[in-house]
Amino acid sequence: MSDLNETPPAYPADWLEVHSMDLDAQGVARKPDGKVIFIDGALPSEWVTANTHRKKNNWEQASLTAIHKESSQRVRPGCPHFGLHSGACGGCKMQHLHAGAQVAVKQRVLEDNLWHLGKVKPETLLRPIEGPAWGYRYRARLSVRHVLKKGTVLVGFHERKSRYVADMEVCPILPPHVSAMLMPMRALIASMEARDTCPQIELACGDQVTALVLRHLEPLSASDTDKLRAFAAEHRVQWWLQPKGPDTVHLLDERGPELSYALPEFGITMPFKPTDFTQVNPHINRVLVSRALRLLDVQKHERVIDWFCGLGNFTLPLATQAREVLGIEGSEALVARSRSNYALNQSHAPTGQALAPTGFVARNLFEMTPEMLVADGVAEKWLIDPPREGAFALSKALADIEQARLGAEGASPLPAEAQHWHPPQRIVYVSCNPATLARDAGLLVHQAGYRCVAAGMVNMFPHTAHVESMAVFERVHTT
Repeated sequence: MSDLNETPPAYPADWLEVHSMDLDAQGVARKPDGKVIFIDGALPSEWVTANTHRKKNNWEQASLTAIHKESSQRVRPGCPHFGLHSGACGGCKMQHLHAGAQVAVKQRVLEDNLWHLGKVKPETLLRPIEGPAWGYRYRARLSVRHVLKKGTVLVGFHERKSRYVADMEVCPILPPHVSAMLMPMRALIASMEARDTCPQIELACGDQVTALVLRHLEPLSASDTDKLRAFAAEHRVQWWLQPKGPDTVHLLDERGPELSYALPEFGITMPFKPTDFTQVNPHINRVLVSRALRLLDVQKHERVIDWFCGLGNFTLPLATQAREVLGIEGSEALVARSRSNYALNQSHAPTGQALAPTGFVARNLFEMTPEMLVADGVAEKWLIDPPREGAFALSKALADIEQARLGAEGASPLPAEAQHWHPPQRIVYVSCNPATLARDAGLLVHQAGYRCVAAGMVNMFPHTAHVESMAVFERVHTT
């Protein structure tokens, strides 16, 4: 029988114990002198040795050289192109970690950011939203390079920490039919006269249509367009061409079905163009929209504002539940698409189930002021879904109004029109960057009069270090 007071075995001095993972999926350890060292490829609970390749005063960066005590969560990567070796694909960073453990790491990242950056602790932790770990990536930007030295064309993601394109034959995170097209795509581009002037293919999959957007720097010959048509017929894809900026994207041939995705729970269909912003993972998006609306708990008598509304991913489902909805977005093109999608779904709505009156406004939401906020009118509920930069100006405008009402020292005067305006009772904030969510949550909780009643992570990008999340804020009743 072992002695309960037995001291743990002594390991060699150059072995490092990995305690956690950072946002770049690097193992985090401490050297004997206490200095933090980030180790590519190492997992929490492992004992490893590593080779330092970058030194700073407070930290070092290193590459894994050996694993002496392996984590129980280490798994065999599902893609032959993943790894630390030269030429490895840089599209994924966490395939060596069990999918369930990836979710736990990301949940911890969310909690740590909320507390350390925003001094906010959610009252409830939401169950993580998970979905398929493979074949989920319906949106991707694939680089194209004709490599003379190799005598081949490469199509795929960049190599780890490199500007070179990885030599990929398959990609298990892409839908299977797209992964199977990688080698035929390489052969197609290699056969074209424009093989040296086509730097990129953008992928956009809808529920029924797979669209490929070919960026070409010179006009395509008739021979090349014929080859694109033959490829489209064989692989059942739709080619779009992009000769210059995003506004020049157009179909190779004006026919065929429209690119779209459905939100069946709400009876909504969302047509979109292949360069419009849509969520990468449609399986998760459907669950995300459902949970967001369930948490917002919109009633038939309430008005809702959807900030950063995009093409209406949340706005149109909200219009099936609210009295009135306002969608606000920075892109004029997306606002036009939102209006078009609203009209389409309104015309197809079953009798007696018409969508609520819904307006859309184009505005720079990074320049919000209290006056602009008040001018948008009272809404009982808000949904916020910003890009990585977050919603600082919006959160600050809300906080400034609250501070003015409290008569806080240094607060700006209350806008004249704010006398009969009141803030939303509940806010659901969908985030793709835990750091900016934490910053904005700090404003909402410590200055705008809210409590964070719940938060949880959303695994939109399995095998990557990307953390999506959702937080719910409830208005604190004050006199």
